[in-house]
Amino acid sequence: MSLDTAFWVALFLSTLRQTTPLLLAALGGMYSERSGVVNIALEGIILFGALAAAVTVERVEAALGPGSYPWLPWVGVLSAMATGGLVALVHAVVSIRYRADQIVSGVAINLLALGAPSLVLTYFYANATNSREVANRLPLWGPEGFALSPLVYLAFLLVPVSWWVLFKTPFGLRLRAVGEHPEAADTLGVRVHRMRYVGVVLSGILAGLAGAYLSIGFLNQFVRGMSAGLGFIALAAMIFGKWHPLGILFATLLFGFASALAIQLQGTDILPAVLVQAFPYAVTILVLAGFMGRSRPPASVGKPYEK
Repeated sequence: MSLDTAFWVALFLSTLRQTTPLLLAALGGMYSERSGVVNIALEGIILFGALAAAVTVERVEAALGPGSYPWLPWVGVLSAMATGGLVALVHAVVSIRYRADQIVSGVAINLLALGAPSLVLTYFYANATNSREVANRLPLWGPEGFALSPLVYLAFLLVPVSWWVLFKTPFGLRLRAVGEHPEAADTLGVRVHRMRYVGVVLSGILAGLAGAYLSIGFLNQFVRGMSAGLGFIALAAMIFGKWHPLGILFATLLFGFASALAIQLQGTDILPAVLVQAFPYAVTILVLAGFMGRSRPPASVGKPYEK
């Protein structure tokens, strides 16, 4: 394999890896906002999911002793999904039942995610920055040299699944209806609050899955602040993708490519290191500046519904 070919193959695989957490979180945000609830807590939920996955796997490893346990990473994944769903449920209760400001609730969860992991890490590991490394991380599937985490395949598989769920099933029709015209949906017998709870909890489960990918798929431990703004970039991708699974796929691939290109350019003399590191975030700002006003969100997103 020539150097040019190796570069493009590495860039392609890196793009898939960088896209995966963005795609999972952005699809989650889509379910929440399609139901009418803004969820800017994705960044915090990713961190909670990453922490839950890494700590669960490490603690079980410590209890069982050294060895290979193929089922153990999946326990970590389930733990991350459950934690993400529970954190999102808190956001749902505050936003739907108590009709609090959804932006404020999301910000509060993001702030909590900056501090709470330090308490957990200090309790278990006597430091506030990272967990111990896990031996049983998620496996790699695929041919040698092209193997990827199973969560990469799952993330891309969820795109057609989400399209089918949203546009071809009664559940999707009800979810979109409560996000557009909750009063009309209510008169037709759709339980608006229940559908919104489901949408928000789904967003938490998918964001938690993104966190598991970061801590036991991409790396082998939790590191404080490891999401590095991925939740906010996922929100930008959701808006850029117009709350549609296929649009979100295109948008997250764009951001994933920008991140992968920045990684490939690190250590070269093509651009200053500061510009290379800022490249993905600059792309995010440019996209938001160009498309923020052109994307039409669900009509009732962010508006509490009172029967």
